[in-house]
Amino acid sequence: MYTLLLVSRVLRESAVRFARFVILVATLLFATIAAANADCRVTTDSADSASIAFNQANNTVGLCVTHPSVLWGLFVRSGLDAMVQAPMLAMSPTPSNLTITTAKAQYTLVPVEGADASYPEYDITLNSATSTGADSFTLWYASDCSYDPQVGGLCTGVGQTNRPFTVNVKLTWPAVTSVSQTQGPAAGGTIVKLTGINFTNVTTVYFNGTAAPTFNIDSDTQMTVTTPPGTGTVHIQVATTSATSSATSADQFTYVAAPAVTSVSPVSGPASGGTSVTINGVNLSGATAVTFGATAATSFTVNSPTQITATAPAGTGKVDVLVTTVGGTSAVSSADQFTYIPPPVISSISPTSGPAAGATTVVVTGANFTAATAVTFGSTAATGFTVNSPTQITATAPAGTGTVDIRVTTAGGVSGTSSADQFTYIPLPAVTAISPTAGALAGGTAVNITGTGFTNATAVTFGSTAATSFTVISSTSIAATAPAGTGVVDVRVTSPGGTSATTAADQYTYVAAPTISAISPSAGAAMGGTTVTITGTDLTAATAVTFGATAATNFTVNSATQMTATAPAGTGTVDVRVTTSGGTSATSAADQFTYIPAPTISAVSPSSGPTAGGTTVVLWGTSLSGATAVRFGAQTATFTVNSATQITATAPAGTGAVDVTVTTGGGTSATSAADQYTYVAPPTITSVSPTSGPTAGGTSVILTGTNLAGVTSVKFGAQTATFTINSATAITAVSPANAAGTYDITVTTIGGTSSTSGSDQFTYVVPPTITSVSPTSGPTAGGTSVILTGTNLTGVTSVRFGTQTATFTVNSATQITAVSPANAAGTYDMTVTTAGGTSTTSAADQFTYIAA
Repeated sequence: MYTLLLVSRVLRESAVRFARFVILVATLLFATIAAANADCRVTTDSADSASIAFNQANNTVGLCVTHPSVLWGLFVRSGLDAMVQAPMLAMSPTPSNLTITTAKAQYTLVPVEGADASYPEYDITLNSATSTGADSFTLWYASDCSYDPQVGGLCTGVGQTNRPFTVNVKLTWPAVTSVSQTQGPAAGGTIVKLTGINFTNVTTVYFNGTAAPTFNIDSDTQMTVTTPPGTGTVHIQVATTSATSSATSADQFTYVAAPAVTSVSPVSGPASGGTSVTINGVNLSGATAVTFGATAATSFTVNSPTQITATAPAGTGKVDVLVTTVGGTSAVSSADQFTYIPPPVISSISPTSGPAAGATTVVVTGANFTAATAVTFGSTAATGFTVNSPTQITATAPAGTGTVDIRVTTAGGVSGTSSADQFTYIPLPAVTAISPTAGALAGGTAVNITGTGFTNATAVTFGSTAATSFTVISSTSIAATAPAGTGVVDVRVTSPGGTSATTAADQYTYVAAPTISAISPSAGAAMGGTTVTITGTDLTAATAVTFGATAATNFTVNSATQMTATAPAGTGTVDVRVTTSGGTSATSAADQFTYIPAPTISAVSPSSGPTAGGTTVVLWGTSLSGATAVRFGAQTATFTVNSATQITATAPAGTGAVDVTVTTGGGTSATSAADQYTYVAPPTITSVSPTSGPTAGGTSVILTGTNLAGVTSVKFGAQTATFTINSATAITAVSPANAAGTYDITVTTIGGTSSTSGSDQFTYVVPPTITSVSPTSGPTAGGTSVILTGTNLTGVTSVRFGTQTATFTVNSATQITAVSPANAAGTYDMTVTTAGGTSTTSAADQFTYIAA
């Protein structure tokens, strides 16, 4: 049994049966009946479906049907039996209402019975809907109803085919499915994005019945709305001329009351900001901003709906502290005001200095001094201070040193530092060092005095005599000119802080000028470096030694009468002079020093030779007379000075490219490309191929080794060979004739001759001889075993009968067994070949081929 949506007619009174009979036989009247029903909003003659529409909930649509089969009634269940039922509800004896719930909506269907006992109309009411768009539900009817005399002409539907009848519904009113901004201030003005459906024809947007002041339809599914004023949580509903969206939880909007600030604490702070301010008020939850005037707080924390803690930003003057939430920004009032207190500023102080012991009364001028809480000199608090006015303070300096900033502290902060607030403590001057510590009796020595407390020095004295002049360079340095004097005196400095105490560090000695009576040697290299012994008087504490106008490279004072100095580079004859604190020695013939020019090398020949040395090398240059050394690199050579421009030297052993230098009293020649000499490594032979050949020579031999470029000679033992240089590692040589035996092959280059070793040996082999053959004849087909007797048969590489090669076996150095190859009839010389060559032919080696 299927759920039956078509149910049979209930048996009626006779009049009713007759009316139905009339319907069956008068099908053409159906349309007339439907048209006469005034409640029909939708009429269909379809046997399959009908379409209706709702533009809002709680509306009713009258659906009229005219198809003959459908007129018998639409039912909620389908089946094959039990058709004696009223429409809509199964097994009901009378017409009944039906409530149908779909995924989108709930409907109530009320069957309306016609005057002829048919059911031409169904009133369909939309009770509610969860969404809009297309919807549908299905009813059933008996499609093959016919007259049944057993039931008075009514169609029972028993055994009839049940067919579906679909009601298609379009839900077209607008609906709000989401709100972008669910909160806003009670004053309204919040821009809200609404998402939903069927917005195209919306004419009004309501917030709990209050129309939005403005809205814009962005699309059929989205609107932009400006909220009106309101309170609490409300539904946003959109309306067209025919429908209004239903209120749901998705369309809610909450009006948030604006925050209010009732007090701030503290009510003031420094202009630099950083003050922690407690803000009391109402509706402070969800605060999104706190501002001091137009500037956002550095940070803030919402403690509760009635309290916020904020950090004041930098600012000036009196400002309102405002709190912003989603409900808006708090209104300004006297209760929210916060005053920025400007920091104090110092524009001048007087006086700007005082003794290190303190107690100086200092007048501080500036601004914003009211209610000053502290005055400091550097990091030390003033001994005392008085605020005379907002622009003046009188303070007593504490003890201190150096230059410090005076700073004033108020509720507005601490004054910034500048050159205008600097106060300098003047210490008692102290001399810690003088340089030089001695000078000429006549005075005039420039003396650098080092110490402390020299600023504003008023006097410098050497003993009891004032310096000729002085300049204060800094608080720690004075440049003074010594007056004339004698002996040891104290150098003292006087300043507003007093006069320096005497110490060993300030002592200055007046000394006599030095003299030079002799120098040794009296000549040296122009390049300098000569150690010169200077003899004289008053040389102690010499500060300089000069050769002409050039300072000695270095010097050592050995005693009051002797010094050792290193001559700098120079030319010609110069005076050697010594300077001490007593002055500079006068010039005389006794102090003269002559510079000898250094030798030069312009060429060497030859410019290369073997690493073993021994090459005779001629050097050309200048100033070579008196040469004391010739070096090849760091190695000393034996040499002969031929003239001022030429030396002959014997190269010592060495490697690589080196500079040849000559040393004379004038120094050592400078190196250059012209003096370079190259040591050439001797060649080596690492292998020869082949390693043997005939005593007659003529063998082409490949020599492999190193340093073979530039080979001038190749010898096999004592015999010279012709050769070709293939590369620095290979030579091809032709062995010369030589006696039998093993010889070393040597090669000679400018680097020398290769050392002999087992790797360079070549063996001369005596050529073989044949003294007899047996038998001396055989068939032309070959195959005869022939014994060859002779000498030097070891190492035979080939046996030939005429020009035909034979197979063979070497039995000993004097005997070979060979198998004759096929050959034409005739007599042929047999020859054997070894590394020593091929045997010469003779009657003793002949073999005769006999034709068969």
